[in-house]
Amino acid sequence: MNLKTLLVLIIFVIKTLIRIGDAIIFFFRLIYSNAKIAVEAIYRFFSFLSISFKIKFLKIGIKTADFKFGISQEIALQRLRRNRLKFRVRKNFKALKRTLFKPFKRKLKPQIAFQQKKEIRFLPKLKYFSYGLIFSLLFIFLPILFFIFLSQLPNPKQLTVREMPQTTKIFDRNDNLLYQIYANENRTIVSLSQIPKDLKNATIAIEDKDFYNNPGFDIAAIVRAAIADLKGQSLQGGSTITQQLIKSSLLSPEISIERKVKEIILAFWAERIYSKNEILQMYFNQVSYGGTSWGIEAASEVYFGKKVKELSLAESAFLAGLPKAPTIYSPYGKYPNLWKERQKEVLKRMQELGYISEDKREDAESEKISFKAQQTPIHAPHFVMYVKDLLVQKYGLIMVEKGGLTVKTSLDLKTQEQAQEIVKNEVLNNSAYGISNGAALVTNPTNGDVLAMVGSIDYYEPNGGNVNVTTSLRQPGSSIKIVTYAAALSHGFTAATILDDSPVTYSSYNTPYSPVNYDGRFHGKVPLRLAFANSFNIPAVKTLNAIGIPTMVNLGKQMGITTWTDPKDYGLSITLGAAEVKMTDMATVYGTVANSGKKVTTNPILKITDYKGKVIEEKGSDDGEKVLDPAIAYILSNILQDNRARSIEFGPNSALNIPNVSVKTGTSDNKRDNWTIGYTSQRLVAVWVGNNDNSPMNPNLASGITGAAPIWNQIMTKELANLPKQNQKIPENIIAKRCTGYIEYFIKGTESVSCYPISTPSATLLSTQ
Repeated sequence: MNLKTLLVLIIFVIKTLIRIGDAIIFFFRLIYSNAKIAVEAIYRFFSFLSISFKIKFLKIGIKTADFKFGISQEIALQRLRRNRLKFRVRKNFKALKRTLFKPFKRKLKPQIAFQQKKEIRFLPKLKYFSYGLIFSLLFIFLPILFFIFLSQLPNPKQLTVREMPQTTKIFDRNDNLLYQIYANENRTIVSLSQIPKDLKNATIAIEDKDFYNNPGFDIAAIVRAAIADLKGQSLQGGSTITQQLIKSSLLSPEISIERKVKEIILAFWAERIYSKNEILQMYFNQVSYGGTSWGIEAASEVYFGKKVKELSLAESAFLAGLPKAPTIYSPYGKYPNLWKERQKEVLKRMQELGYISEDKREDAESEKISFKAQQTPIHAPHFVMYVKDLLVQKYGLIMVEKGGLTVKTSLDLKTQEQAQEIVKNEVLNNSAYGISNGAALVTNPTNGDVLAMVGSIDYYEPNGGNVNVTTSLRQPGSSIKIVTYAAALSHGFTAATILDDSPVTYSSYNTPYSPVNYDGRFHGKVPLRLAFANSFNIPAVKTLNAIGIPTMVNLGKQMGITTWTDPKDYGLSITLGAAEVKMTDMATVYGTVANSGKKVTTNPILKITDYKGKVIEEKGSDDGEKVLDPAIAYILSNILQDNRARSIEFGPNSALNIPNVSVKTGTSDNKRDNWTIGYTSQRLVAVWVGNNDNSPMNPNLASGITGAAPIWNQIMTKELANLPKQNQKIPENIIAKRCTGYIEYFIKGTESVSCYPISTPSATLLSTQ
């Protein structure tokens, strides 16, 4: 729409509103004028009746006088004429006649602004426009909009007659079924009388304490939620039990003001149709309790293997707390112990409202709850739950568990099973090193495909086996140095830049910081290539001090780290892995280097269709976001595949030595985390070993020799066996220069530096490698 058309449209709307306002003024003037005439006519009519009554009364009086005093009627009439009473009657009748027909003779013409010959001033036009606008809003547009809004609302009667939920299926890239997500199709509807009183009280206490008194919505809760929203917080709840039933059964899971308004209207409507007990019964039978548990009976069977009527107070409190966030509070989910805090919150609220005594609350809190083991067959469970969480965040729990989605993922089940077996076997075989758990991630750095995700050695292990380490926060140790040196190469450093590995203390912090190497030795002046390849600590800290912490932190975020915050929150130790990261983020960071400086975020979903076969989401080609100069990415990769350079610390025959593969290790303080991350342009493998309780591993664990490195070597070797060999392309702005018998690579324009002499510093293994 061009500007001219828009102006014409605006003028047309304004003229229309002015005409509407003029018509309204004319209409009310007409009503007002005729109302005055009508009042006058009524007054004259009754005046006429009054005169007529008087005449009749006088006539009666004449007859009486004639009878009593002997005066003739003719004489009496003569007297009436003399008094001109008859004239007054006639005159009054004529006035009445004129009054009654006056409205039909009088001509009233609307004073429409655009029909007058003389131009009307601005203020009258504004008056007509204002009247027209107000009238149109109140009596035309708002009623129409409200009618349209109401017509789009579902009927609350659908609460009792609805379609059955559809199963969501998750497949790997080769169409192997990994898992089915569905609402329990063997749902048993239970009446309110079958539900324990404690469970009803617990639900009302934690979800809607005024359930039996409110009209379906809670004004105070809505106001509190609105205030929280105005403060910039995310859209809050404030939902009653009736609203939750409506939201769960009739509305979409979107978080918006429009949906909230619909929810309130439908809740009020439902309260006019159903009784409170009917609503509570529908709530217990239709609300999600997580996973396949739709309805309280299914939830009782899934979590405890018993009928709902057999639940104890402690079990009832647990189930009452689930609907708020089933994924978070589920004992089978990512946070297997968080349900206890929610249960305590429910019991405390029950005590405050007088449903239970303090003794009963304490007994219930101390009662040990035994959950039924999950029996649903599942392949790659950590990966499946990771994908499910992503789907819930994007489409909502109802759509995921009832929408009948078909989800094709990037996982390769064969690769997954191989990686799982390797991780489990190596961890068990190296238990002498104090290792109890391991994790691995295999991706394609060119498109972000997740080919394998091993979150732990055994998903069903009772002591935290279902915790997914690949998405958990852990310290990366020296594996994070790739960000430090990427930033350094972006700020004038070269692979030949000499770094000083000598004692240093930084006193600008609250506590003086003196980085040390693991062996307590210093290696003197070494080139950046050797410092990075051998993971020397002091040169990395000095390099970070030179370029600045914000430079490294900001680049880390650009390369894919999502957990870092303000650079002011970190010190120089961040280059040694002091700031926690996720393995999935580290895969993106290293994938950026593997992909010639282009960041492609890990994405496990290839395609999603609904139960009708309509495509909802499909992964296309992603060229990535350029965050590094390809020349910098090439130099970093070249250093990390230089087995000769890293031989000072790792020896020539370590598990890191796979030709043409770039690899970096990392070990956090006290050897709580041990990493190995390596890549080619086609594959990236990240491996972690450690303990879920964050306890230190054996000091004898040697990074690059034991721990994560052997696992990485086996997985990467199997992956490369099935891939065609590809030579790494040298960027056009790279200059190769011979340095005392050694080929070094420079970004064009930085090659005019003195070549370092090849030396072999004598040192033992360093910390945080």
